[in-house]
Amino acid sequence: MVKRTYPLAKVYGLLEPGPVLLLTTAHKGHANVMAMSWHTMMEFEPPLVGCVVSSRDFSFAALQATRECVLNIPTVELQAAVVGCGNTSGVRIDKFQRFGLTPVPAALVAAPLIAECYANLECRVVDTRLVNRYNFFVLEVQKAWLDPACKDPRTLHHRGRGYFMIAGETVKLTSKAK
Repeated sequence: MVKRTYPLAKVYGLLEPGPVLLLTTAHKGHANVMAMSWHTMMEFEPPLVGCVVSSRDFSFAALQATRECVLNIPTVELQAAVVGCGNTSGVRIDKFQRFGLTPVPAALVAAPLIAECYANLECRVVDTRLVNRYNFFVLEVQKAWLDPACKDPRTLHHRGRGYFMIAGETVKLTSKAK
């Protein structure tokens, strides 16, 4: 087998961590939504999620100021809204209105849930030690919501430069883990 070198700028597409999320924040009476694919599970209980939010994103300042957000998990049916949210800034437009997303009040945080997403995770920032250096926030999930009608969610996974993979077949393999 002969392999060739691969551009370092494209490596993240090989290691893509999970489904694209729609991160919502609310600050000074303004709710916003951004697409995010740079996240990772860090702990099971309590559930901790690490995520990178660029300091150039409008949501960065809101997340830093309020220390809370909602991680909304869309399915492939929301692909146009996901791409739209990822390609626009909330500074000048209401992304909820522009992309047909319905904000729903959360139970524990000011940021809204997105009704069209099959799952929503209300989060609080619990660690900011890597924010100044890497824009890396550690979130603790405070409350989780799931649409029981969505039996087999097909999520979007960002591969870079406009390419996405859609979650496919689910298989169960022998495992001692529950």
